[in-house]
Amino acid sequence: MKRQHRRTLELIFARPVSANIRWHDIEALFVAVGAQVAEREGSRILVRLFGDRRVFHRPHPAPTTDKGAIESIRKWLEEHGVKP
Repeated sequence: MKRQHRRTLELIFARPVSANIRWHDIEALFVAVGAQVAEREGSRILVRLFGDRRVFHRPHPAPTTDKGAIESIRKWLEEHGVKP
């Protein structure tokens, strides 16, 4: 895993939850850990990882991800043993 992906993972697991994580960096992290990312309708994406599927909404117009989405991603990664 590249240093940037590790940094993104650290930001996802940071307390308090960061509000400055760019969605592009999260998508790159998903791909780095082996996910398949597919476009869906509107600004949604489907992420297939760990034999599971999750649909996320790309933030717009701002490139940063909201705290609720970060917490959801953290919980999903924790459930499957991914930690910084």
